[in-house]
Amino acid sequence: MLKLAHQFKAVAIVGPRQAGKTTLARMSFPNKDYVNLENPDVRRFALEDPRGFLANYPNGAILDEVQRVPDLFSYLQEILDSKTDVGQFILTGSNNFQLQENISQSLAGRLAYLYLLPFSLEEWALDKTKLIHERIWEGSYPPVLDQNINPAKWFQNYIRTYVERDVRQLTNVTNLNDFELFIRLCAGRTGQLLNKQSLSVEIGVDGKTISSWLSILEQSFVLFRLQPHHRNFNKRLVKTPKLYFYDTGLVCALLGIQSPLQLRTHPLYGSIFESFVVSELAKERFNEGLPKNLFFWRDNTGHEIDILMDFGTRLHPLEIKSGQTINSSFFKGLNYWEKLTGQSAGTIIYSGEQTQQRSNDRRVISIRDLANLQINKD
Repeated sequence: MLKLAHQFKAVAIVGPRQAGKTTLARMSFPNKDYVNLENPDVRRFALEDPRGFLANYPNGAILDEVQRVPDLFSYLQEILDSKTDVGQFILTGSNNFQLQENISQSLAGRLAYLYLLPFSLEEWALDKTKLIHERIWEGSYPPVLDQNINPAKWFQNYIRTYVERDVRQLTNVTNLNDFELFIRLCAGRTGQLLNKQSLSVEIGVDGKTISSWLSILEQSFVLFRLQPHHRNFNKRLVKTPKLYFYDTGLVCALLGIQSPLQLRTHPLYGSIFESFVVSELAKERFNEGLPKNLFFWRDNTGHEIDILMDFGTRLHPLEIKSGQTINSSFFKGLNYWEKLTGQSAGTIIYSGEQTQQRSNDRRVISIRDLANLQINKD
């Protein structure tokens, strides 16, 4: 955050609702004026006289919910272009659709993006007294973990707020009930290949609508599509992406899972566990300011590697297992990968307690040690 502010004239913090964007901005820049454009009086001033409003902050400011006053972006462009100072304005907003649209129209090339997702395992260490399915059920959003709020109640309110406030403002979503059903159906498909046709039939909307709604969920950091890796090794590959959610607590709430015990015995537990691991790997890249390097690999005969980390000159395979006891079946994917590529190295991430270094540069990593995962990139 601070590094970006020392290199760019402005920084935009984007991420899902309640991920801690405002808190991060205020803690990182305690000497900057903080302006919340949700305040009706402040917003009215900015709407009626944007130039006069910004003149009150000659040294810049933190502008929260800045997307509520779209006209500000053109005036911000003028200010940023007239000065050479870096780190003038920090922009945040809970509606990422409007925020990013306005930024792309007026401030492209003038500011840096910082992507802030819910807590990672490194930021919020696993409580040793909690079982992993308890941690997966409660999710990673700061209010749930920091304020000890009941996850089931918090996420239901979160879903309503997201649908009724953010999505309602989008002109291409006309039926909020259908959209909420769409989110819940996507939750039931986490960790699975995306089938737009199936979603279209179940909801009763066309394929273009499904594609549009998927983009909305991606732009608001609810879910993401994990793309298949292009390396074919003379095999015919699956070209359909997989769906994953950034937060498993949200998945559980969308699926109506009311307790950790229900999650542990749920038929989708394996997929939800996989989603938890994949989202943690994505958070690690985002937190380092790096683009995602995560893919999966699957041929048309069903052979699959859950995650391929692409380091440019090297691919590292990871297999994700929700079981707590290591057994030979865990290594089936890595054994096939070795036969296919001649590469023996690989990592298995599972829900048990022991981390082991195996022969042939293979490792078995406990989910509790995932925050300390180190991959040889050479």
